[in-house]
Amino acid sequence: MLSDLYILPILLFSVIIHEISHGYAALMLGDPTARDSGRLTLNPIPHIDLVGSILVPLFSLLTVGHIFIAWAKPVPVNPMNFSDQRRDDIIVSSVGPLSNFVMAIICAIVTVFLFKIQPLFGSSVVVSNFFNFLVKMFFGGIYLNIILGVFNLLPIPPLDGSHVLSAFLPASAAEVYSRIGFVGIFLILILMSIPAFQTVFYAAINFFYSPLYQLVVSFA
Repeated sequence: MLSDLYILPILLFSVIIHEISHGYAALMLGDPTARDSGRLTLNPIPHIDLVGSILVPLFSLLTVGHIFIAWAKPVPVNPMNFSDQRRDDIIVSSVGPLSNFVMAIICAIVTVFLFKIQPLFGSSVVVSNFFNFLVKMFFGGIYLNIILGVFNLLPIPPLDGSHVLSAFLPASAAEVYSRIGFVGIFLILILMSIPAFQTVFYAAINFFYSPLYQLVVSFA
């Protein structure tokens, strides 16, 4: 699947935007921890997680042909700086997946734009290959970001959806729930092998993806 490596640049950018969104939301709500840690930057180096940003997506791409799980280093957030810890934690947790849905819309718009301007640059092999790469990357970025958005909304620690659910649990239950930690990743992998879960998961993805796909098809 080496021919599919075009998706990796948009993947890296998308998970970075996801984490920056958490950090900016926290900053707007009174917590400067991410900013003070140098994480509010598009420079990929501070955000890259060797396993989650490179090895896991590369392995899944080469073995199963698509990426359904990837992450960057989580930005540090200190809820003690929030004026309303429960409300603000929900907001900060929600903007990460929301950023991926916004990225999917942007990728759809850029894909249409590329189709429209390509004829203006001629039809040489170099130009065609360049535009084909960009179109494949941004068009693939639509589906990729929808996957990342839906995936991160799953209410399983350490995903963003678990923070939202935890905010509605009693304090004692929330503490026990949060202890699942990264063990939740293995739970997710088990769930992804269950046909019923796959059906619901991909139905949610297609619900968001279909309108953007139709947008590209209609205009491009």
